[in-house]
Amino acid sequence: MPKVSQAHLDARRQQIIDAARARFAAHGFARTSMTDLVEASGLSIGAIYRYFKGKDEIVAAICEQASQAFPAELTAESIHDFLQHIRTLAREEDHARLVAQIYAEAAVAPSLAALVHRQLEETREAVVALLPDHEPAHADRIAEAFVALCHGYTQQLAVRGDLEPAPFAAALIAITES
Repeated sequence: MPKVSQAHLDARRQQIIDAARARFAAHGFARTSMTDLVEASGLSIGAIYRYFKGKDEIVAAICEQASQAFPAELTAESIHDFLQHIRTLAREEDHARLVAQIYAEAAVAPSLAALVHRQLEETREAVVALLPDHEPAHADRIAEAFVALCHGYTQQLAVRGDLEPAPFAAALIAITES
């Protein structure tokens, strides 16, 4: 029997993650069964279980792949661009709805909560790093508010639909200039 390449294995794993991402965003975790993931991915149940023990592991893999186009500086332009990127992901990939589902699941799944907590902490640390002229405690407060407002914008996109980022960008700028 010929050996399957690592590239093939990686592509199959990604196929499952992509199908799950779309299905979870559209239907939620509770309304997505492994059978639904079989149908969405086009793979067999055995193929899915070869890569993941269950839905929880798939959700964790989705979170681990989360990429943020976080700004390299906290200027009005970079903050607006960052929020516009979030808006684009919400429109094109249903990302805001997926994030809402992940937060809801994290509220009842300790292992996912720990993963989300770590990612939020990394984002807060990234904000603090962009505020070298602020006293550390003040930079921490700014970072906390910055991250909360960004996630609030994402949640608003999930519930309200396409929202102009300008008011949120103005608030984030005000926070960073405080």
